[in-house]
Amino acid sequence: MTDLITYALDDGIATLTLDNGKVNAISPDVIAAFHEALDRAEEDRAVVIITGQPGILSGGYDLKVMVSGPQQALDLVSAGSALARRMLAHPFPIIVACPGHAVAKGAFILLSADYRVGVEGPFKIGLNEVVIGMTMHHVGIELARDRLRRSFFNRCVINGEMLSPEQAVQAGFLDALVAPEELMAAAVAMAEGLKGINMTAHAATKVKARAAFLETLDAAIEMDRILPGPTIGG
Repeated sequence: MTDLITYALDDGIATLTLDNGKVNAISPDVIAAFHEALDRAEEDRAVVIITGQPGILSGGYDLKVMVSGPQQALDLVSAGSALARRMLAHPFPIIVACPGHAVAKGAFILLSADYRVGVEGPFKIGLNEVVIGMTMHHVGIELARDRLRRSFFNRCVINGEMLSPEQAVQAGFLDALVAPEELMAAAVAMAEGLKGINMTAHAATKVKARAAFLETLDAAIEMDRILPGPTIGG
């Protein structure tokens, strides 16, 4: 396990903590570390909690990579899409404990989990792709279409509106809010409750319930590979 994602296993609960600079940028190395951590959690048969640093889950993809060239940007977004797809089909529950801001790929991590708890405060959650000049990729559109409430889809995807934590609950990015000091306790309490379900039934039901959506994501991943890649400031 790299320092980018720390892995802590405690009584059937695996906590994955992202720590990559002040905005917790999602880079190729971070995505590789996520896969390694999820592999380990699956071997441990653990309920997963994903979290970040105080005040932020993630500010999105690493901009140094995104502006380094069209192919580099395309490859990073494609890898991020594959991670989202994996999270949605992971055989054990995934909880995100969002400690603050969750922007772009940070918000997509929320949309790829089974349960999301955030914190009250002056934080922003949402998809700012069009604000920074990035045409939304097909996978991002489909994730938002499936997981966000219909009344927020256009506001978040097409208009790039950023939301307060309270609005993020209404939109479907989060399921619950707590005070910052209560975040991890709330996530662990949810994980403890989920440990009591039958994991074989959970895994089978998750894939069955999301079968059509996963097929849509697979098609979207392929479309994003063959169409012109994302651009920043284009």
